[in-house]
Amino acid sequence: MRYKVIQVGTGGWGAAWCSRFLPPNIADGRIEVVAAVDTNPDVLANAQTHLGLSADKCYTDLDRALRESPADFVTVVVPPASHESIIHAALEHGLHILSEKPIADTMEASARILKEAAAAGKKMAVTMSHRFDQDKTTFREILNSGRLGRLDYVVTRFTCAFRKYGAWGAPFRHEMPDPLIVEGAIHHLDILRSFAQSDCIRIYARTWNAPWGEFRGDSNGLVLMDMANGTRCFYEGAKTNATTLNGWGREYFRAECEGGTLVLDQRQITLLREGSEPESIALLEQPKWSNAWLIEKFCKWLDGGEPMETRVEDNIQASALVFSAIESSRTGQPVAVQEFLARCL
Repeated sequence: MRYKVIQVGTGGWGAAWCSRFLPPNIADGRIEVVAAVDTNPDVLANAQTHLGLSADKCYTDLDRALRESPADFVTVVVPPASHESIIHAALEHGLHILSEKPIADTMEASARILKEAAAAGKKMAVTMSHRFDQDKTTFREILNSGRLGRLDYVVTRFTCAFRKYGAWGAPFRHEMPDPLIVEGAIHHLDILRSFAQSDCIRIYARTWNAPWGEFRGDSNGLVLMDMANGTRCFYEGAKTNATTLNGWGREYFRAECEGGTLVLDQRQITLLREGSEPESIALLEQPKWSNAWLIEKFCKWLDGGEPMETRVEDNIQASALVFSAIESSRTGQPVAVQEFLARCL
């Protein structure tokens, strides 16, 4: 079935949705974009150029777009603080939701959205694009296959030279309270959860902003996670380093397993075993990755297929990781993640 979609957000990352992620799914007949919405009229040109929308189908008023453009679901690609109001409006119009991460900018808002989507009987998923990138997917497939035996622990490095104001894309990231955790670690902690095949039971985080970092909130951090199945995970994230070692899409992961060490660095995977030469692992191949693939997955779920891995009922665990990490950093104490989540729900 071809689904009618309203794209909400056409500037910044929304421009990438217009130019890179939606078109492959239009081309293969999965979706038809019937309208686009952005509060900045200038960036609606991205929807006209890349999606072929006419000017009268490009709106600055969400409610008007929802009234005038019958659709099946909305794609929400705006800053997290605006997610709740947009999702509420779309649900009131009976639409399913495919939203950029995180669910919302607070744990309380994330919990409200989860409950509202369930009460409305609508499907909602979150696009954890980095988790579904080609290199991370290949790495996860190897770990989850059991080929290397039991997984002991995983370490991650994501470090960037984004210390100057505006260097990390949209300026809102330099103004928000916890940019590293909310905008960066939301991906990486969830990726670690998928590698471990387990939810987190305890998290300890320390975050800060280096004196030379032009951020209002904490731009650097270290996070330790204990997973329910006994796996340990460690995360190093930094946006204010002097050099970018492992930036977006080129992160470093090292998994220590019973039968070998698996390393992902700069999009290359290497298997290391004592007494053997390093083995390069070829990346999996398929037509779509990242958000383009997730749009396809969402459509298959609407068709009645398997529920998405990032459906809101599961992705609430990613939000719990983010906001319990923030609480841990502020209190200086470990946080029991599942208890934290239960309190918020």
